[in-house]
Amino acid sequence: QVQLVESGGGLAQAGGSLRLSCAASGSIFSISIMRWYRQAPGQERELVATISRGGTTNYADSVKGRFTISRDNAKNTAYLQMNSLKPEDTAVYYCNAGVTQSSPIRALEVWGQGTQVTVSS
Repeated sequence: QVQLVESGGGLAQAGGSLRLSCAASGSIFSISIMRWYRQAPGQERELVATISRGGTTNYADSVKGRFTISRDNAKNTAYLQMNSLKPEDTAVYYCNAGVTQSSPIRALEVWGQGTQVTVSS
C-alpha cells in the first residue's frame, strides 16, 4: 500500500507564509505527477498546483506569484510554499499523486488526508 501524509498547516495572518509538506510512503516504485488541491467549506475542490517528476510546474491563477510547488524525489515528498497569504486561501489542502506501486506492481492515484490552513485578516 501507498500513503500520502500532509503536514505544515495551521494559522497565519494575511500576508504571512506557511510551508506544506506531502510525504509518500509504502511500496513505491516511482511517483509521476504530484498535485496540491484545496477545498473550502461549501466549495468545490480546487486544483492549486502540479509538478511533474522532472519539475515542470503549473499553478492556478489565484495563487500564481504567491505559491511555489516543489518536490524532492529522493524523499518522495512534495512541498507547497505559500507566501502573501490571503483570507481566501483558507481551506483544507490535500496532496494527490500518481504512483506506481512496487509490490504488487500497479498504478495508483493516492490522496492524503488533508491539512487545515486558516488565514486571518
